This record gives sequence, structure tokens and C-alpha cells, in this order.
Amino acid sequence: MAADSLAARGVTPRGAALLRDPTLNKGTAFSEAERDALGLRGLLPAHVCTLADQQARVLENLRRLREPLNKYIALEALHDRNETLFYRVVIDNIDEMMPVIYTPTVGLACQQFGHIYRRPRGLYVSGADRGRVGELLANWPTRAVDIIVVTDGERILGLGDLGANGMGIPIGKLALYTACAGIDPTRCLPVVLDVGTNNDALLADPLYLGLHERRMSGAAYDALVEEFVMAAQAAFPGVLIQFEDFANHHAFALLARYRDRVPCFNDDIQGTAAVTLAGLYSALRVTGGALADQTFLFLGAGEAATGIADLIVAALAAEGVPAERARSHCWLVDSKGLVVAERTDLAAHKRPYAHAHTPVATLLEAIERLKPTALIGVAATGGTFNEDVLRAMARLNERPIVFALSNPTSKSECTAEHAYRHTGGRALFASGSPFGAVNHEGKIFVPRQGNNSYIFPGVGLGAIASHARRVTDEMFLAAARSLAAQVTDADRAQGSLYPPLASVREVSARIAADVAEVAYARGLAARTRPDDMLADVRSRMYEPKYATYA
Repeated sequence: MAADSLAARGVTPRGAALLRDPTLNKGTAFSEAERDALGLRGLLPAHVCTLADQQARVLENLRRLREPLNKYIALEALHDRNETLFYRVVIDNIDEMMPVIYTPTVGLACQQFGHIYRRPRGLYVSGADRGRVGELLANWPTRAVDIIVVTDGERILGLGDLGANGMGIPIGKLALYTACAGIDPTRCLPVVLDVGTNNDALLADPLYLGLHERRMSGAAYDALVEEFVMAAQAAFPGVLIQFEDFANHHAFALLARYRDRVPCFNDDIQGTAAVTLAGLYSALRVTGGALADQTFLFLGAGEAATGIADLIVAALAAEGVPAERARSHCWLVDSKGLVVAERTDLAAHKRPYAHAHTPVATLLEAIERLKPTALIGVAATGGTFNEDVLRAMARLNERPIVFALSNPTSKSECTAEHAYRHTGGRALFASGSPFGAVNHEGKIFVPRQGNNSYIFPGVGLGAIASHARRVTDEMFLAAARSLAAQVTDADRAQGSLYPPLASVREVSARIAADVAEVAYARGLAARTRPDDMLADVRSRMYEPKYATYA
């Protein structure tokens, strides 16, 4: 919620200092009285603009730009000078702005981060800071932090190791927390753990802003993460930590290490799982099938695949299906073929889904042998759902479920147009990157993203609103059910398995209420349950509007 006055923020800048504070600056919207009271007379053009006037000017200039990266830079510049206007623009134009401030454009922004850098945002904790991480956190200008998004930059989207350039991801994620779920931006902290990079191109780039050294690993890496997590809890008691874009070999271990110690989750594992499960529930409302009757084949066997599979197993367990039988519904294909029990090269997170089966080398062969009802792509390898794969799925299923979830767009397993064309318009399709409406033989399909932004903002808001001491898989299951329940018959009739993005704040509010209910039911909430959960959640949502200062 916006502050009503400068005093409410505990600060009293005047004149040029006020115009340089993005959390307080109103630019040309300062009133005549405010200009006199705050020493702004003469520092601004004479005409007093409304917030709507300012938004129109921003949109006019943004829409003149052709390259998405230039739009990203322009929006970040706006964020740096006027936070209220930035969020007003994003919230009121979410369909247009989300692909700019997050996927797919944020991937390019991360790749170019050192070259487009303008102003520091967030906290940089480097491997050289071991032993004094608490001091770094004390440098953050406020003690009121509700949520931290942290990455070590090793697996940025489908782009790999981008080191400290990965800071673009926490910045973007937290912008979505505010835009999609109304979490106060002043209570958000983006963090990058700069532990070096193994990306030779970055190490050779003089404009790369991270440590110019190879990645830290082993005990030293674990010690730095431990110091950071504990220092964060000391500096900001009860703060929610979201682990983001860590490589597989760290992601599972960190989640296992901290999930029962501090409020935390991994969006790549749990958020992706929940948004995918919600899409599956929506698809099954079209086919009329039951979750227990499906066979799920994943292209990819990393964080996303096993996270989705684990949540499917949890959902089936809630329906009374024994865990071992539930896992038998989920099959993985990795770079070496079908994950089967006789393979001796499997990482621990794959083993629960290594079933007894003869080896299978290719995805197409796996489809022919296993006859899946749902094909889920999370391998970040573009074009792998080719014509043969899609036609095979259509031959085996009246309404094949095809989720091409990898992002950015260049990594998508197939486009929406290809999915509909090669299945005769019968695919129930969702993607991780945005695709426009498709006209297939006169029928207009409106595919929507299986984007984590439908899930993690509401989960975070629910955890914060209830002061949850832990974030559990049951909360993500509740989030998936809540999201699926908000997809209408009209949505599904046009091929949409998710609600319109324009409704995401209401979607997030309802998810938050359902997540908070789990926290209270399980004794994980550190505050008294409100009488009206949804009203309580809505009352906590930040709305970008200008405060009155005089």
C-alpha cells in the first residue's frame, strides 16, 4: 500500500533530492501546492500532469521502439526514476509489458547485463564477501523486507551460466510479485550470489560486472549460501526466500537443506509444477478424463520435470493413489533417452521415475512405446516437438495434451501454430513463452502461457499475509487447484487453459487466500486467522498511486 505522506516513510527529502528518489518521485504530477512546499518550483515544467497523462506519454514512447531490449532498457529507466508510474504502466498493460520485463526479453537483458547497466538495483553478495554477509545486508536501506529472490546465475532460463548477469532475473521476478500480486516493492530485495562463472565469453568480456574467476564449488559454496540464508533471517526475521535459476546439482540440495528451516521455495521446481498441474486440470475438464488415468511423458529430467512429476504424485496421493503407483504415471526422457531402472548414470532426483522398461533412445520411440496422453517439454531444446512427434501424439489421442514449457521463445519445443497444425487443431496446448492467437482452418485458438507468474506471486502473497513459517508442497497443490478453478468454459472453448493475464491480480489474490488457508490449517501461520481471508489478502495489496505530500 502506498504511503500517504513523506512522514509515513520516515523521510523528508526536498527539491532535486526528492526528484531523484524513485519511491517518492511524482515527476510532473507534483501539484502546485507540493511544488511550493517541497522546493520544486522551477525544477519541473509548469503544466501539472495526471498519472494517466504520464502513462500515456510513457506508452507513446515505448511503442515507438522496435527492439524488445530497447523497451526493456526504457522501462528500467522509468523504474529507476518513478516507481509508481512504472508499476501503473505495467499493471494496466500487463499483456504488453510482461514479455518485456520478463520472458522472453529478460533473457537477452541478462546476456547483455554488463553492457546495458545503468544503476545498481538489489544486493550483490560475492564469493569474496564470506564472513561479512551480515554487513552487506545491513547496507540495505530498510529493515522491512518481506521477500528475497536470490540466484547464483548458473542456469538462467534456458541460457545457461550467466554469472552475475543473472541479477536481471530477481529484479524481473520481484517486479512481477508487485505487478501480479501487489507485494509492496519497497519490501522486496533482489540478490545475486556472485560465485564466479564458467562462461568463457563473460570471463573475457571487460564489461562483465561479476567476479572474473571460475565458479566456487563444494564446501566453500555451501558455506557462502548458509551464511547468506542465516544472515538474511537475522536481518529480516521471517523473510521469505525464493531460490531462482540455480543449476540442478544445487537446486534440489538447497531446497532439501532449507525448506524445513526457513520460509523458502524454489520456483523452478515448485512454481513450474503448480502452474503445469493447473493446466493439466484445465485440459482434463475438456477431455473429461481423470488425473489417475493419464500417462505423462516429460522431455527433460531436471528441476522442472521432476518438480512437476512430484506434484502430480502428490495430487494423485490426495486422491488415494499409492505413491509408487502414482509415480508410474510419470516418465522422463533426458539427453540419453528414456529414464529406466537399469541405467546406472542417474542423478538422485531422477531415480524415483526410473521405471522397469527396456531402453528407448528417442522421444518419438518413447511416445510410440508408452502412448502418453500428455507430453510436457521442459528440456530447453528448441523445436524438439517436431511434426513427427506432434502427429504421433494426435494419432494416439483424440485431444493430445502438449505443453511446450521451455523459455525463452528460442528454446520452446514447438510454437502454438505448429502444435495446432500438426494435430489437426486438436491439441490442448500451453507454452512457457508467449504466442499469439492462431487461425487454424477458420477456428481461432488463443493459447496462453503456462507461466509461473500465475503461481509464485500468489504463493508469496499468501505466505507473507499469513506470516507462514514454512512453504509446503501442499500450498503449491492448493495454488494449482485455485488457478485451475479460475479458468472459465469460455476460456477453454478458445483453447485457453489459463485465465487471461489481465486478471492476474485477482487470480493471485485468490491463490494467496487458499495458500494462507493451508498455513493456518497446518499450524504454520504466525498470526491470528482473519475472519475473511480473501478480504485480508486484498487489503495488503500495493496499488500504485501517488501520495499527497502537501
